[in-house]
Amino acid sequence: MLATLAFLSALSALPAQEGQLRLTNERPTYGIMGAPRPATDKYLPGDAYFLTFDIENLKVDDTGKVIYTMSMELLDSKNKPQFKSEPQKLEMTSSLGGNRVPAFAHAILSTDTAEGEYTLHLTVEDRATQKKAELTRKFDVVKKDFGLVRVNTSYDGEGRLPAPAVAVAGQSLWVNFAAVGYDRDKKTKQPDIAVEMRVLDENGKPTVEKPFPGSVSDNVPENWSLVPMQFMLTLNRPGKFTVELKATDKVANKKSPTLKFPVTVLDTN
Repeated sequence: MLATLAFLSALSALPAQEGQLRLTNERPTYGIMGAPRPATDKYLPGDAYFLTFDIENLKVDDTGKVIYTMSMELLDSKNKPQFKSEPQKLEMTSSLGGNRVPAFAHAILSTDTAEGEYTLHLTVEDRATQKKAELTRKFDVVKKDFGLVRVNTSYDGEGRLPAPAVAVAGQSLWVNFAAVGYDRDKKTKQPDIAVEMRVLDENGKPTVEKPFPGSVSDNVPENWSLVPMQFMLTLNRPGKFTVELKATDKVANKKSPTLKFPVTVLDTN
């Protein structure tokens, strides 16, 4: 299952009216509120789709609270429902004022998801006014192959505290991801996956001479089709950077495509 969002043609074709509920500034991201992900990306089985967006013109009460529901439905290429959620009641406080709040939608692809085109339909309703907004987007799932998926950044090593790809110098982030589509050694029944992370500065120059290395070659249960991994990213100086990740399946002698995302580090002064 994969979640994704886009304006319905009816909404994108009409000018916004005063008070109309709108879903704006939508962008695919690497994790919750993470770095932007190319909208043209195709997804491997086992990947995850996150889309961050804003809900505009929600009614705000005198304590700054907004109340709304979200629901979504996933259809395959034959318009056969693959997933449908009931409306979930949500609320948020607009502490800084205004009638716009950030939100996100996401779902997970299993490692056996069939190749093909999928359609996600999402509905948001303001519970205070009963006004609705809807979004639909088509996306492609490719056939199984070796690659890196579920990339996201977090403040903690357990990945429980999502972090945006904007931080202050002196902080550290964890870069979390997983490998899928790997082979196993016929004798040991274990994969042999080498990974590396490289950081480029604003001019495209590596920040250090050699990439940061990592590997997994043992203690992977036989029923695992996805291997989680991570790197720690120490943000010791301000600037705009690009993080690059790539992997090699040493058993199959196969390399993954290079995955890139931006990180901005702000000065403390």
